[in-house]
Amino acid sequence: MKKGIMMPKYKFLERLLFPPTYLNKVKLQSTLHGKTILITGASSGIGEQLAYMLAEVNVHLLLVARREEKLLTMKKEIEKSAAIVSIFPADLRVDEEMQGLLTFIRHLPSGLDIVVSNAGISINRSIMHSLDRYHDFTRTMAINYFAPVQLLLSVIPILEKNKGQIINVSTINALLLPFPFWAAYQASKSAFDTWLRSAAPELNAKEISTTTIYLPLVKTSMILPTAAYQKMPAMSSEHVAKIICQTMYTRRKRYSPWWLIFGELASIVFRGMWERLCPIILRKKGK
Repeated sequence: MKKGIMMPKYKFLERLLFPPTYLNKVKLQSTLHGKTILITGASSGIGEQLAYMLAEVNVHLLLVARREEKLLTMKKEIEKSAAIVSIFPADLRVDEEMQGLLTFIRHLPSGLDIVVSNAGISINRSIMHSLDRYHDFTRTMAINYFAPVQLLLSVIPILEKNKGQIINVSTINALLLPFPFWAAYQASKSAFDTWLRSAAPELNAKEISTTTIYLPLVKTSMILPTAAYQKMPAMSSEHVAKIICQTMYTRRKRYSPWWLIFGELASIVFRGMWERLCPIILRKKGK
């Protein structure tokens, strides 16, 4: 087992909610052989697990994240196996660093085949505690929406040439009724989800595949600040990495938990009831 990979130890409820994913390693090897894969947010969580999972495949990994030291450690570890790794330390919210990444990509000898848009941030805060925190909204939009849009607009011609794939690591919240305290996060993730779904028919017509991974709660450092999440059922980042790898050879357009359809239906049927009851519940809780 590679460094960075933690096999999931699911409780009974988690096993029901998140059934195992079968990964055909032969198909993965043959499909990805010689390809270049860009992973944003690669230094932790899902991005890190995905990079280690692809270590045994003959691919060129371009790992992007802010923490250069962590990326260097990952490169050293992964290159003990079959993959070749390039790292690019960058904060994609900073235009100069984004432009540096785009220049680097344009000079790749074989171009780019797959983009895994994984970088993101999450904020759980009441609107009443956000009145003087407009920057919470600008910074979530910057990394969750504007950065992936800017990146993709620049690499679409390269992906078209290679008949490539865009994989968006999204959230089930983009398809459900919005919840209080998550306005900044949900708005930014929904914005990019809508952008990609709108652009997908045009991209597919150019033989660029598009995949969206709608995820429930995932056990990463992103959920640590929210104490209530520590005891809730959650997927492991290793499990998510396996799902992403599977979509690289199946090129399925969408992954979502089997039970999400019931949540989507409830969001339509019970919307009015939720909008009436939610303020009452919050008042009773003193929020």
